[in-house]
Amino acid sequence: MSGDGINSGNPARINVTDGSLIPQKGERGSLSAWNISFFGAVGLLIALPFITPNNMEDGSNPYMKVLAFVPDGLVATFGVTVASICCALVIGLFAGLGRISHVTIINRIATIYVEVVRGIPLLVQLFYIYYALGPVLHLEGPTAAILAMSVCYGAYMAEIFRAGIQAVPKGQMEAALALGLSPSQAMIKVVLPQTIKIILPPIGNEFIALLKDSSLVSILAVSDLLRRGREFASTSFRYFESYTVIALIYLVMTLFFSRLVALMEDRLRHRGTLH
Repeated sequence: MSGDGINSGNPARINVTDGSLIPQKGERGSLSAWNISFFGAVGLLIALPFITPNNMEDGSNPYMKVLAFVPDGLVATFGVTVASICCALVIGLFAGLGRISHVTIINRIATIYVEVVRGIPLLVQLFYIYYALGPVLHLEGPTAAILAMSVCYGAYMAEIFRAGIQAVPKGQMEAALALGLSPSQAMIKVVLPQTIKIILPPIGNEFIALLKDSSLVSILAVSDLLRRGREFASTSFRYFESYTVIALIYLVMTLFFSRLVALMEDRLRHRGTLH
């Protein structure tokens, strides 16, 4: 970094996201990191059943057996992830509005929620809601998993909403109020629509992070992708094959959604929404 950059008052911004393997403008070739990782993982998933011997006791191929065993776990993983991200968006919206509220009690409650939840690891929250609160609230595995992940990621979504709302120029709210809208109407009709466009990329990155963290719900008797892989490994003792397939499937999913997030961000930037 040059001395002019240090003294200019515009510090360098470090941006690390779950889409770090997305090809940049100067890396669009077929040998980009993303292409090698994504198509390499897909190629391995396809090739492994054909290049390994059929050495299971029943004469079948272990990789083919794993691939046939885990599809319902994949459905469960997506179900938990989508339900959790939807609930987290609702929680995050209200908590984010509370974070910028001028009503002291609302602001304090929202701030305490964000700070407390973000200070506790997700795994601990899963255990607490399932084992400590589960018997009291009569929560089953999937319900407890969705509740814990919604509460956890709702705190992170709250900060995204807060930052997005504050990124909208104050003149937008002032203009809406000058036109006769109430503060709540101005927020709903003017500020929030602009906020959504700003926060779509970080929400996409949180979805990817949530998809990966959904593997933790396997400890709550949820038959997700990882739990199905563990069940196959425990019955067949094919741990290497089982976890290799699970890791490759997670890698393909996260890289695929990372690419979608990057494409969405590029489209928004070209439309002038992002700067």
